[in-house]
Amino acid sequence: ATTFKRVNQLEKQLVAVKDVYDVVRGQNSKKISFERYLLIDYLDQIIFAANSRFKTLSDGQYQLVRSERQESHGRQSGLMIDVYDGFTGQLRDVKTLSGGEKFIASLCLALGMSDVIQSFQGNIQIDTMFIDEGFGSLDEESLHKSIDALIQLQQSGRTIGVISHVDELKRIFPARLEVTKSKEGHSSASFVLR
Repeated sequence: ATTFKRVNQLEKQLVAVKDVYDVVRGQNSKKISFERYLLIDYLDQIIFAANSRFKTLSDGQYQLVRSERQESHGRQSGLMIDVYDGFTGQLRDVKTLSGGEKFIASLCLALGMSDVIQSFQGNIQIDTMFIDEGFGSLDEESLHKSIDALIQLQQSGRTIGVISHVDELKRIFPARLEVTKSKEGHSSASFVLR
């Protein structure tokens, strides 16, 4: 009789532990693990910070929104991003943005992540940021908005490095490191100050 009671107690404990384990690993109705739940909280904060710039840079048309879509094939959900189009009033997948719009959204997300990291870690300061290409896909208006955003960042005390072939960008930065490829197959670099 005592062995039977002990087995019953252990089975009850097993059920409780299994329930907790399933929740932690994402085997629940939301398909979200505890780790992903924490990541979702960070992503929400990053999106909030990104939207302060993205809405301005898109003339109020776009805002990023964390998607509530359930992933298929048992994959975990919660870390996808949609875009709300204020002109149409519709939510759509962020992948449907044009090349220039994606670049601006990515820039805003990177800056939002920088803001969130610095707000959580008082002793971490991100003063320098390098942006590699992407400017070539922008139309003239988006390019000017992106340049304005970079200038605002620079004025807030950050050092911004831009890797680009776009001539207009080359003209606005007071200091450049120009890399020139030779016919022999090697490159040379020189600083250009204006």
